[in-house]
Amino acid sequence: VSITSVTSHFNKEIFVKWRKRVGNEEADRVTKAATGRGTDMHTLTEYYLKNEELPKVPPISDFLFKISKGKLNKIDNIHTLEGSLYSRELGIAGTVDCIAEYNGELAVIDFKTSKKPKPRDWIEHYFVQCMAYGCMLYELTGISVKKLVIIMACENGECVIYEEYDKAKYIKLLGKYIRKFVNDKLELYGTQ
Repeated sequence: VSITSVTSHFNKEIFVKWRKRVGNEEADRVTKAATGRGTDMHTLTEYYLKNEELPKVPPISDFLFKISKGKLNKIDNIHTLEGSLYSRELGIAGTVDCIAEYNGELAVIDFKTSKKPKPRDWIEHYFVQCMAYGCMLYELTGISVKKLVIIMACENGECVIYEEYDKAKYIKLLGKYIRKFVNDKLELYGTQ
Protein backbone atom coordinates (compact mmCIF):
# COMPACT_ATOMS: atom_id res chain seq x y z
CA VAL A 1 0.00 0.00 0.00
CA SER A 2 1.24 3.53 -0.64
CA ILE A 3 2.59 5.42 2.34
CA THR A 4 0.43 8.40 1.35
CA SER A 5 -2.65 6.18 1.73
CA VAL A 6 -1.46 5.20 5.21
CA THR A 7 -0.78 8.79 6.35
CA SER A 8 -4.01 10.09 4.78
CA HIS A 9 -6.00 7.36 6.51
CA PHE A 10 -4.46 8.20 9.89
CA ASN A 11 -5.50 11.86 9.54
CA LYS A 12 -8.79 11.43 7.68
CA GLU A 13 -10.95 12.65 10.58
CA ILE A 14 -9.19 16.03 10.51
CA PHE A 15 -10.04 16.43 6.82
CA VAL A 16 -13.61 15.19 7.27
CA LYS A 17 -14.18 17.84 9.97
CA TRP A 18 -12.56 20.54 7.83
CA ARG A 19 -14.71 19.60 4.81
CA LYS A 20 -17.87 19.78 6.96
CA ARG A 21 -16.82 23.15 8.36
CA VAL A 22 -16.06 24.85 5.01
CA GLY A 23 -18.51 22.92 2.82
CA ASN A 24 -17.88 20.60 -0.12
CA GLU A 25 -17.67 23.30 -2.79
CA GLU A 26 -15.03 25.33 -0.91
CA ALA A 27 -13.15 22.17 0.10
CA ASP A 28 -13.03 21.02 -3.52
CA ARG A 29 -11.80 24.45 -4.67
CA VAL A 30 -9.06 24.63 -2.02
CA THR A 31 -7.98 21.02 -2.64
CA LYS A 32 -7.79 21.55 -6.42
CA ALA A 33 -5.71 24.74 -6.02
CA ALA A 34 -3.38 23.09 -3.50
CA THR A 35 -2.91 20.03 -5.69
CA GLY A 36 -2.13 22.18 -8.73
CA ARG A 37 0.45 24.36 -7.00
CA GLY A 38 2.01 21.29 -5.34
CA THR A 39 2.35 19.46 -8.65
CA ASP A 40 3.85 22.54 -10.30
CA MET A 41 6.31 23.01 -7.43
CA HIS A 42 7.45 19.38 -7.66
CA THR A 43 7.88 19.67 -11.43
CA LEU A 44 9.86 22.92 -11.25
CA THR A 45 12.04 21.61 -8.42
CA GLU A 46 12.79 18.38 -10.25
CA TYR A 47 13.74 20.20 -13.48
CA TYR A 48 15.83 22.71 -11.52
CA LEU A 49 17.75 20.05 -9.60
CA LYS A 50 18.41 18.18 -12.86
CA ASN A 51 19.68 21.42 -14.46
CA GLU A 52 16.97 21.23 -17.12
CA GLU A 53 15.00 24.07 -18.69
CA LEU A 54 12.03 24.98 -16.49
CA PRO A 55 8.53 24.52 -17.91
CA LYS A 56 5.99 27.35 -17.95
CA VAL A 57 3.65 27.38 -14.95
CA PRO A 58 1.02 29.74 -13.51
CA PRO A 59 2.41 32.87 -11.76
CA ILE A 60 1.68 31.60 -8.22
CA SER A 61 3.65 28.40 -8.86
CA ASP A 62 6.52 30.40 -10.37
CA PHE A 63 6.50 32.67 -7.29
CA LEU A 64 6.60 29.70 -4.89
CA PHE A 65 9.50 28.18 -6.79
CA LYS A 66 11.47 31.44 -6.85
CA ILE A 67 11.16 31.99 -3.09
CA SER A 68 12.39 28.43 -2.46
CA LYS A 69 15.46 28.54 -4.75
CA GLY A 70 17.83 29.66 -2.00
CA LYS A 71 16.81 26.66 0.11
CA LEU A 72 16.94 24.29 -2.87
CA ASN A 73 20.53 25.39 -3.51
CA LYS A 74 21.49 23.69 -0.23
CA ILE A 75 20.70 20.30 -1.84
CA ASP A 76 23.77 18.39 -3.06
CA ASN A 77 24.87 14.84 -3.93
CA ILE A 78 21.41 13.72 -5.01
CA HIS A 79 20.74 9.99 -4.64
CA THR A 80 17.26 10.08 -6.19
CA LEU A 81 14.55 12.49 -7.35
CA GLU A 82 10.98 11.21 -7.58
CA GLY A 83 12.34 7.75 -6.85
CA SER A 84 10.19 4.67 -6.32
CA LEU A 85 10.84 2.81 -3.06
CA TYR A 86 9.21 -0.06 -1.18
CA SER A 87 9.51 -2.14 1.95
CA ARG A 88 8.52 -5.79 2.06
CA GLU A 89 9.06 -5.67 5.83
CA LEU A 90 6.55 -2.85 6.35
CA GLY A 91 4.24 -3.64 3.41
CA ILE A 92 4.43 -0.09 2.01
CA ALA A 93 5.71 1.68 -1.09
CA GLY A 94 5.86 5.17 -2.49
CA THR A 95 7.65 7.80 -4.51
CA VAL A 96 10.09 9.94 -2.53
CA ASP A 97 10.56 13.56 -3.60
CA CYS A 98 14.30 13.60 -2.99
CA ILE A 99 17.07 11.81 -1.14
CA ALA A 100 20.20 13.94 -1.05
CA GLU A 101 22.50 15.87 1.21
CA TYR A 102 20.91 18.95 2.74
CA ASN A 103 23.49 21.25 4.33
CA GLY A 104 25.98 18.40 4.05
CA GLU A 105 23.86 15.71 5.77
CA LEU A 106 22.04 12.88 3.98
CA ALA A 107 18.31 13.50 4.21
CA VAL A 108 14.90 12.52 2.95
CA ILE A 109 13.61 15.81 1.54
CA ASP A 110 9.94 16.55 0.89
CA PHE A 111 8.75 19.61 -1.06
CA LYS A 112 5.53 21.22 0.14
CA THR A 113 3.47 24.31 -0.67
CA SER A 114 1.04 26.14 1.58
CA LYS A 115 -0.78 29.44 1.98
CA LYS A 116 1.37 30.15 5.08
CA PRO A 117 3.80 28.20 7.28
CA LYS A 118 2.18 25.42 9.28
CA PRO A 119 2.77 24.88 12.99
CA ARG A 120 5.18 21.99 13.50
CA ASP A 121 2.57 19.89 15.32
CA TRP A 122 0.33 20.03 12.22
CA ILE A 123 2.95 18.33 10.03
CA GLU A 124 3.72 15.18 12.03
CA HIS A 125 2.42 13.08 9.12
CA TYR A 126 4.94 14.73 6.75
CA PHE A 127 7.79 13.48 8.94
CA VAL A 128 6.18 10.04 9.27
CA GLN A 129 6.03 9.82 5.48
CA CYS A 130 9.66 10.94 5.18
CA MET A 131 10.71 8.36 7.77
CA ALA A 132 8.88 5.68 5.81
CA TYR A 133 11.04 6.54 2.80
CA GLY A 134 14.10 6.46 5.05
CA CYS A 135 13.14 2.95 6.21
CA MET A 136 12.53 1.81 2.64
CA LEU A 137 15.91 3.19 1.55
CA TYR A 138 17.68 1.43 4.40
CA GLU A 139 15.95 -1.90 3.71
CA LEU A 140 16.80 -1.73 -0.01
CA THR A 141 20.35 -0.34 0.17
CA GLY A 142 21.67 -0.34 3.75
CA ILE A 143 22.05 3.46 3.50
CA SER A 144 20.81 5.40 6.53
CA VAL A 145 19.73 9.03 6.30
CA LYS A 146 20.80 11.49 8.98
CA LYS A 147 17.66 13.65 9.01
CA LEU A 148 14.23 14.42 7.56
CA VAL A 149 13.69 17.78 5.82
CA ILE A 150 10.50 19.54 4.74
CA ILE A 151 10.91 22.54 2.41
CA MET A 152 7.64 24.48 2.49
CA ALA A 153 7.15 27.36 0.02
CA CYS A 154 4.28 29.59 1.15
CA GLU A 155 2.05 32.02 -0.70
CA ASN A 156 2.73 34.64 2.00
CA GLY A 157 6.32 34.85 0.68
CA GLU A 158 8.07 32.67 3.26
CA CYS A 159 9.99 29.50 2.57
CA VAL A 160 10.31 27.50 5.77
CA ILE A 161 12.62 24.58 6.48
CA TYR A 162 11.54 21.99 9.02
CA GLU A 163 14.31 19.55 10.02
CA GLU A 164 13.99 16.49 12.21
CA TYR A 165 16.79 14.32 13.58
CA ASP A 166 14.72 12.14 15.96
CA LYS A 167 14.29 9.22 13.57
CA ALA A 168 13.34 6.79 16.38
CA LYS A 169 10.30 8.93 17.22
CA TYR A 170 9.05 8.79 13.64
CA ILE A 171 9.80 5.10 13.18
CA LYS A 172 7.60 4.46 16.23
CA LEU A 173 4.87 6.72 14.84
CA LEU A 174 5.15 5.01 11.45
CA GLY A 175 4.39 1.70 13.16
CA LYS A 176 1.36 3.29 14.83
CA TYR A 177 0.09 4.68 11.49
CA ILE A 178 0.53 1.32 9.73
CA ARG A 179 -1.18 -0.63 12.55
CA LYS A 180 -4.18 1.72 12.46
CA PHE A 181 -4.43 1.39 8.68
CA VAL A 182 -4.24 -2.42 8.77
CA ASN A 183 -6.60 -2.81 11.74
CA ASP A 184 -9.19 -0.44 10.24
CA LYS A 185 -9.07 -2.28 6.90
CA LEU A 186 -9.40 -5.66 8.62
CA GLU A 187 -12.36 -4.33 10.58
CA LEU A 188 -13.95 -2.95 7.43
CA TYR A 189 -13.30 -5.91 5.12
CA GLY A 190 -12.91 -8.79 7.57
CA THR A 191 -9.94 -11.14 7.79
CA GLN A 192 -10.69 -13.07 4.58
